[in-house]
Amino acid sequence: MKLFVSIVSVISAFALQSAHAETGKPDLAAGAAKYGQVCVACHAADGNSMVPANPKLAQQHPEYLIKQLQEFKSGKRANAVMAGFAGILSDADMRDVSYWLAKQQGKPGAATDKDLVAMGERIYRGGIAERNIPACAGCHSPNGAGMPSQFPRLSGQHAEYTATQLRNFRSGVRNNNAAMTGVAARMNDKEIAAVSDYIAGLR
Repeated sequence: MKLFVSIVSVISAFALQSAHAETGKPDLAAGAAKYGQVCVACHAADGNSMVPANPKLAQQHPEYLIKQLQEFKSGKRANAVMAGFAGILSDADMRDVSYWLAKQQGKPGAATDKDLVAMGERIYRGGIAERNIPACAGCHSPNGAGMPSQFPRLSGQHAEYTATQLRNFRSGVRNNNAAMTGVAARMNDKEIAAVSDYIAGLR
């Protein structure tokens, strides 16, 4: 009898897990738990990383986070550290963590260079027409909130992280977004630093 109950319990647990995976509905409690096991050391307890090299993830669009985790896992987005962490996550884990992060409140950042930030604002809001560099606001919105399912939230992101990603797009180190590769390829270091600093203070 005990063996029968044990088998039934295992089957029931498997059925619940399968149902969760098939419905695609996020389990926020599971996401919080998995985040605490895998992500918290680099991205902080609430997703608002205090380390400038590590991105803030709080309030990010879940579709964007899922895509990045899948591409870290597959190798399409190259990052040895993140490949290791993403590699231990199932599709359900990625969904749960991403939707949990989307519910966390993003903390504002701040621009630090008065001269650079003025240039950054011009680029972010108006682009550089003579070099065919589009305004960042066109895709990421004027306040950096992005567009769900399409373009990531940038508001308050660490300037160091943003600048690194733009340089990586420019060099081809990061090649999982053709549009961003094209934009970054036309930007120089000063322009990248300026727009990254401006983004850090967006809210």
